[in-house]
Amino acid sequence: MARVDGKVALLSGAARGQGEAEARLLVAEGARVVITDVLDELGRAVAADIGAAARYQHLDVRRLEDWERAVAVAVETFGRLDVLVNNAGIIKVGSIEELPVEEYLEVFEINQLGCFLGMKAAIPAMRATGVGSIVNVSSVGGLRGRPLTAAYAATKFAIRGMTKCAALEVGHDGIRVNSVHPGSIDTDMTRGAEFATVDKEAYHAALPIPRQGTPDDVAQLVLFLASDESRYCTGAEFVVDGGQTAGEVHARRRD
Repeated sequence: MARVDGKVALLSGAARGQGEAEARLLVAEGARVVITDVLDELGRAVAADIGAAARYQHLDVRRLEDWERAVAVAVETFGRLDVLVNNAGIIKVGSIEELPVEEYLEVFEINQLGCFLGMKAAIPAMRATGVGSIVNVSSVGGLRGRPLTAAYAATKFAIRGMTKCAALEVGHDGIRVNSVHPGSIDTDMTRGAEFATVDKEAYHAALPIPRQGTPDDVAQLVLFLASDESRYCTGAEFVVDGGQTAGEVHARRRD
């Protein structure tokens, strides 16, 4: 199939996990991609494995000059920029009383400021061609609160709000802006020490779709939003969480 044939996409945090899955799927569906990350060795390996349809570029999402260079690489290499996927993100777990201010600011700079700067850099290139789709990866943590995740939730709620503001600002330029809200996805982030005490098997078994999500589950939704199939969608939230936010989840009884 060729659902994004001829489109050029720029993805942050795409050296592994969700970003890598998104890049590979977009290319499989006809796009050319600029893969960006701070994990240069991994990013270059992914781009090399994909082939001529991919280019790797170092990008620290906290730096506007890095974003501007990445956008320039997309335009110089592939002639245009049609899709931006703001995928990069981190989590720090801790109570509001105990979380160090430095860690809060790190989450803010990567998750929230990074998303803002990505849009700031990409919009002019999209406006020049009169078409574009921006996909901002938020989280179910941007839809509801959870103890010990104030920094993460603050940024993910902010991404949700910025998405709506941007959609209103650039819709008449032919640019759509939507947010994606993954639930528990099997990535390096959810395998981190922060989640070591969580009984993941029991939790996922209780979901309406009783399993943990995969990076490809998110990539399929990103593909839809990058494609013209979503041409009448903007300023909206798209949830991919196995039913996690549908209501209160209880473990099923075993009789």
